[in-house]
Amino acid sequence: MIRAVDGALYTGVTTNVSRRFEEHRDLTPQSRGSKFLKGRGPIELVLSEKIGDKILAHQLEYRLKRLSKVAKEEIVTRQFNRTDLLFRVSL
Repeated sequence: MIRAVDGALYTGVTTNVSRRFEEHRDLTPQSRGSKFLKGRGPIELVLSEKIGDKILAHQLEYRLKRLSKVAKEEIVTRQFNRTDLLFRVSL
C-alpha cells in the first residue's frame, strides 16, 4: 500500500515492489505510475507483503480496495494477516 500526501491509500499488485514504487514516484508525463497517485505526491510505501501466488494477490487486492479507509488504516498499523482479510465477513 502506498500513502499519498493527502492521506489516501493506494493498493496494487506487482512482482517488483521497488521498481513499481519508483514508477509511481516518476512525475514525468510519460511515466507508468498510477493515475490515482498523480498530483498526490510525495508518496510513501506503508505496507508490502510477499504473497507468492498471482491469483491470491489479486484476490487480496480486490478485498483491500473494497474496505473502508478506517479498515485499511487498521491493516497498515497492525501486522498484516492475509487469512483474516480473505475470510473477513464484513467488507
